[in-house]
Amino acid sequence: MNLRPIDIATKLNISTSALRNYEAQGIVPPTKRSASGYRIYTVEHIAYFECIQAMAPGFGMDVTKDVLRKIQSEEVDTALRLVNQVQANLYRDIILAEETIHVLASNELNFLNSGRSKEWMTIGEVSAATNIPSSTIRYWDKIGLITSSRDSRNRYRIFNQSQIRKILLLRTLRPAVYSYDLVGLKQAIGAMDHNDLEHAKKIAQDSLAYLNNINQEQLRGGYYLYRLCRLLDLID
Repeated sequence: MNLRPIDIATKLNISTSALRNYEAQGIVPPTKRSASGYRIYTVEHIAYFECIQAMAPGFGMDVTKDVLRKIQSEEVDTALRLVNQVQANLYRDIILAEETIHVLASNELNFLNSGRSKEWMTIGEVSAATNIPSSTIRYWDKIGLITSSRDSRNRYRIFNQSQIRKILLLRTLRPAVYSYDLVGLKQAIGAMDHNDLEHAKKIAQDSLAYLNNINQEQLRGGYYLYRLCRLLDLID
């Protein structure tokens, strides 16, 4: 079955220029041309386009591109490992979100100090305790997502427990797939009053809900990737 660009664009509710752009980027196989020069799309092309639409919300466009290029070259195992890596990262982030919710609910950050009570921590100590690079913490400080204090003796950045709450919340969302919802959550964290614990708890719950939704999007994307592989006879 051969289809015109407008037929697929209408079916998928995207523009014909988007179809051409996907082809130009090598995300879908090249098309043949009709006698009059128009692109001719097939069922295989539809499966690729549907896979792009289904995978991008859960895996991000960059990973989706890499996966579908690997599929075209029949490197299925490599493509699946790319998918596995993103899924593993999401699982880690969901665990971190649940851990953050627990910490905020108990209003207890002593686990960061191995049980030692400490009012202020240096950026190196926060980095070691949260597994976030110091450069990332400095960047968040620079763009206003967090606000550090300064040691009066040496002017080094230092953080108290209320400031570390923001860092824990941002840690949860750091590698998440870009979306307007993600931007809104990060802006909410940046605008949050350091001492507003209830607001921090709400944002933590919202962050977990966002990650759970990404998990569902990944399930949907994986299904369409499976359908594409079956259509191409790449898996049993």
